[in-house]
Amino acid sequence: MLNDVLSVWLQFGVAVLLIGFAGVKLTRYGDVIAEQTGMGGTWVGLILLATVTSLPELSTGVSAVTFANAPNIAVGDALGSCVFNLVLLVVLDFLHRQESIYKRVHQGHILSAAFAVVLIGFAGFNILLGDRGDHLAIGHVGLYTPVIVVIYALAVRSVFVYERKQRAGFTGAVAKHYPDITLRQAGLRYAGASLIVLGAGIWLPFIGVELAETMGWHKTFVGTLLIAFATSVPELVITIAALRLGALDMAIGNLLGSNLFDILIIAMDDVLFTAGPILSHVSPLHAITTLSAMVMTGIFIIGLLYRPATRLLKTVGWISLFLFSVYLLNSYVLYLHGE
Repeated sequence: MLNDVLSVWLQFGVAVLLIGFAGVKLTRYGDVIAEQTGMGGTWVGLILLATVTSLPELSTGVSAVTFANAPNIAVGDALGSCVFNLVLLVVLDFLHRQESIYKRVHQGHILSAAFAVVLIGFAGFNILLGDRGDHLAIGHVGLYTPVIVVIYALAVRSVFVYERKQRAGFTGAVAKHYPDITLRQAGLRYAGASLIVLGAGIWLPFIGVELAETMGWHKTFVGTLLIAFATSVPELVITIAALRLGALDMAIGNLLGSNLFDILIIAMDDVLFTAGPILSHVSPLHAITTLSAMVMTGIFIIGLLYRPATRLLKTVGWISLFLFSVYLLNSYVLYLHGE
């Protein structure tokens, strides 16, 4: 029994390390590609990095619904990653020692945060509706899936147009230069790092199922917390790296953009899950996670508008304290009542 426990945790640790290593590489070479093709820092944070750092959630979701038959892990990973990404705001606030991050970041993030509330709330609504057996579908695909795709496309376009107009000087301020790396080299290395992330992501849901069985934990809890943490390692790595570069807005743009893409992943999983609309085959407790993510996003918007300067014991502000409290409450509820 002990050997089984050690083995599954070792596998989990290796998968996390692989994703963390590849996440650093993806950040570097993705930035090179963005720079040499003329894309700017805002686009890197909002779209390119957000999409790339969500590759683990995508590959994990695809693997979970096509091979592992674990829709709870797929949906729990996507929604749990939304919550975990918002917890990374607490990490940013703690590491940004000069002052509260809410005194420095651009208020334009409210637009992407608002779209995130719409998408996450829409997913939660359909989870509760599906639990009651009330769902509209096109074949095995829920009618909510094309709606999610349309809202995501509208969000991406709206946020990018807004950022391009309002923060034209931001890109040049944080641009980096890699004269020793050609575009072809960056593309090949970027592809290699992507394959590592995809491979580790495909492996993760199998580890999650084994971990749930070995430890006697609920799959809802495992998918929403442990797997979500592992697949959010790239966001963690990139967030800290961007902070060190002084690109605070790029870091936050990546986190909010990842949340938008994570809901799009649920739509992709729905297409691949042939047993029926995926949100009708998962635990209704996932709605708790959507509510937590919405509350946390609302708290973040309050921070952007109110811009509190107070820091508790010179560590983090009260906004971060509230964010972390909601995360802990969500984790506790899922641990007690998960399926």
